[in-house]
This record gives sequence, C-alpha cells and structure tokens, in this order.
Amino acid sequence: MEPAGGSHQLHHHMMSVDPGGDRFPQWSLQETRDFLMIRAELDPTFMETKRNKVLWELVSTKMKERGYNRSADQCKCKWKNLVTRYKGFETMEQEGMRQQFPFYNELQAIFTGRMQRMLWMEAEGGGSSSTKKRALMHNLSSDDEDENENEESDVDKANKKKKKTTTTSVNKDSSSSSALLKEVMDKLMKQQMQIESEWMKLYERREEERRMREMEWRQRMEALENDKIMFDRRWREKEEERRIKEETRSEKRDALITLLLNKLRQQD
Repeated sequence: MEPAGGSHQLHHHMMSVDPGGDRFPQWSLQETRDFLMIRAELDPTFMETKRNKVLWELVSTKMKERGYNRSADQCKCKWKNLVTRYKGFETMEQEGMRQQFPFYNELQAIFTGRMQRMLWMEAEGGGSSSTKKRALMHNLSSDDEDENENEESDVDKANKKKKKTTTTSVNKDSSSSSALLKEVMDKLMKQQMQIESEWMKLYERREEERRMREMEWRQRMEALENDKIMFDRRWREKEEERRIKEETRSEKRDALITLLLNKLRQQD
C-alpha cells in the first residue's frame, strides 16, 4: 500500500509531457513491466555504446510488437523517470519503504546484472589499471541521463575537425545507425539461438527421463507378468500332482475293495 498522496505522486510520474507540450497516455503497471523486461534484455548493448538513439528506436519497435504505441523519446523519458525514482527509494534504509515503489525489484535486477557484468569484465581483463577500474565504475553508475553530455562532447570534438557537407554527414550517420542496428539484431539473434538451444537440451533431457520412466514401468509390468505366469504354472503343477495322488489313492481303494469282495465270495 502506498502512503497518503502516493497515488497522486504515481500519477504525476506516469503522466508525462512530450517536447511539444502534449500529454501522452499514462503507463499501466503491466505496460511498465513489459517495458522493463525489454530494457533489461537490451541493457548489455546499452552499456556498450554511448549513442543509443537506435536502441531506443528498437525498444519502441518491441513495445509496438506487444501492442503498446510508445515512441523512442517516450520510452527514454520513462526510463529516466524510473531510474530517478529507483535511486530515491534505494537511499531509504527500511526495506518496507522500498517496496512502495512497484518496480523496485525489476530495476534492482537490471542494475545487479550490470554490476555482475562489469565485475566479470574486470576479472577477465586481469590486472587492470586504476584508470580502467574508474572507467568501469563510471559506466556502472552512469545512465542515459549522461547521453546528452556525451553527445555535446562529441559535437565539441566534431567542431574542432574539418567541416563536412550536410549530405556526407547524413549519409555517415545513416550508415552508422544501420550498422549499429545490424549489430544489435545480430546479438539478439545469437541470444535467441542460445535460448532455443538451451530449451532443446532441456526438452531432450526431459524426454530422455520420460523414456527411462516408461522403460522402467514396462520392465516392472513384464516382471509382474512373468511372476503371474510362474505362479499359474506352479499352481497347475501342484493341481496336477494333487489329481494324480487322488487318482492313485482311488485306484488303491478300489483294488482293496475288489480283493475283499473276492475273499468273501471264496468263503461263501
């Protein structure tokens, strides 16, 4: 439950204003969770590049595939708002206060995964210098709010170089964006193939377990059937022995009676 006034605060964050001054529809809880799922999937790629305009276009495309009509700027603005709120709740000491932010766990998972990747990269690099470590920590703590500064820095550097024609710049940016988009799509395809491969391995393992269980069941059924056959055979053998013994006793009894009758006739 949010404290008094919480719903008004949430509404304030969810109802944003675009650069043109028009208000766009607020984000529902499910839409925000789907958005964070997409953003988490692309987070490693976001951390590898400073110019992420194409990535936000990709996020917008994935949102539209899920039935949400959100532009790249809207997605970027929503991410900044969520990160700002997350950092505000993160400073709270009480765990219960953090849970008042409904997306705290999702954002914590994203930043935890980012920390793990950074530590893994640092470990893979071996004895990295202090400069490299500072760069890693900067990449870990910084986020899309630094994008404008990076772009301004790029502009300042570009102004120091020889000016190029507008047509050449446009073609270069288009080519760079296409190459970046292709790289992102290739990574996504590799991730998808890896997921499918792991799923197939899991399916094959479960199918093998099912076959083993079925084989064990058949073996038990065959053993029970064999036991039943052996029992029936022993029963028939014992029944045959009983019948033979009964017939033998009957023959002996008949023979004895005949013998007695013959003796009685001889005496008479």
